[in-house]
Amino acid sequence: MTVIMTTPQMTTTVRDQIVKIEFWPIDIPITDPFVVATGARVVAENIFVRITLHDGTQGYGESAPFPEVGGETRESCLATLRRLAATLIGVSAGRYALRAADMAEAAPAYPAARCGLETAMIDAYSRSTQVPMWQLWGGQDIRPRETDITIPIATLEKSVALARDWYAQGFRLFKMKVGNDVEQDIRRLEAVHHALPGISFIGDGNQGFSREECLAFARGVRRFGGAMVLLEQPVVRDDLDSMAAIRQDTGIPVAADESVRSLTDARTVIAQGAADYINIKIMKTGVVEAVAIAETTLAAGLKLMVGGMVETRIAMGCSFSLVLGMKGFAILDLDTPLLLATDPVQGGYGYRGAHLDPWIGSGLALTTQPNHKVETVQ
Repeated sequence: MTVIMTTPQMTTTVRDQIVKIEFWPIDIPITDPFVVATGARVVAENIFVRITLHDGTQGYGESAPFPEVGGETRESCLATLRRLAATLIGVSAGRYALRAADMAEAAPAYPAARCGLETAMIDAYSRSTQVPMWQLWGGQDIRPRETDITIPIATLEKSVALARDWYAQGFRLFKMKVGNDVEQDIRRLEAVHHALPGISFIGDGNQGFSREECLAFARGVRRFGGAMVLLEQPVVRDDLDSMAAIRQDTGIPVAADESVRSLTDARTVIAQGAADYINIKIMKTGVVEAVAIAETTLAAGLKLMVGGMVETRIAMGCSFSLVLGMKGFAILDLDTPLLLATDPVQGGYGYRGAHLDPWIGSGLALTTQPNHKVETVQ
C-alpha cells in the first residue's frame, strides 16, 4: 500500500506552500533517429519544471510529449502548464494527490503536462520532508535494477550495429521496435540473434501490426529460435480481442501500453484478459494515477512493466522511484536517457552499463539549470 493513495490529506504547513513555478523548453538531440511504427523523433522536445516552496525548497519535473504516440505536443504542453500552474500557487505540495486529481479533471487530455507539475510537486514535498521520493511509495526494495535497451526501426545493418554496441556495454534484453514490415522485422531480429549470444527480445509494435501480422511475426521469430519474452502493444489500442487472441495463439506474454492511458483502461484490459503485463508510464497518466494503475494491476494478478517516452533522468528518475518503492515491476524499460546526445541533469540515479543505481538523497536528488526561455508563475 502506498502513502500517496492511502493518505492524500497530509499534514501541511506554510513552509511547504508553493510560491513559484518555473518552466522552460529544452531540446536534446537523440543519438539515432527514434523510429517507431507510428512515427519518428530526432530531437527530444521536452519541458523542465521547477517548483519553489515557501521555505525555499525546490523540486523538479519534466513533461516529455511524444506526438506520434500520445498526441501531445510541446506547444500544447506549454499552454496547459501556463493554465494549470496558476492554480497551484499557494497550495501545499503535501496535497499532491488532491491537486493531481484536480488537474486531471481540468486537463484530462494533457497527461504529459500534468506529469511535469506532479513530479515537481512530489519532488519538492519529498525534499521538504527530507526523504527520497521512493520512500513515499513504501521503499520496498532498494537495489540496482537491470533495464532493456531500445533498438529503433532501422535497416538490418544499422540494427545489428546498434545492438553490438549495447551488447558490449552489458545489455542482454533488446526491445526491438517493429510493426512496419513483418518480413523485415523478422530479418532484423534474426540478424541480431545470430550476431549476439545469450540475448532475448521484446517486440514492441506500437500498434503497428494487425492480428495476422503479429502472429506471422511471432512464427518467424520462433522459426529462427529467437527468445521473445514479451510482445508489447502489437495492435491498435482498442482491439483488445486481438490482444487476447495473440496471448493465446502465440503463448508469448503480451504487454498493454497504448491500450492503458487511465485507470479505467487498465480495468478494462484486465477484465477482458487482454494482457499479461501493463506498462506503467507516468507521461500517459500522471504520477498519482500511475501508482493507482500499478496497484490495481498487481491486485489482479498481472505483472508490471515500466517505461517512458523520450525522457531525461528527471522523469525517468520518478519512474525508477516507483520501482524502488513498490514491488512487482518485472521488466524495466528505463533506457531513454542513454539514447540522448547529452545529459542536462546533475545528480540523481545513475547508469552502470545495463543497471540503474539508486540514489540516497531526498526527493529525486537532482538538479538542472534553466535556460533563457524560462516562464514564471507566482
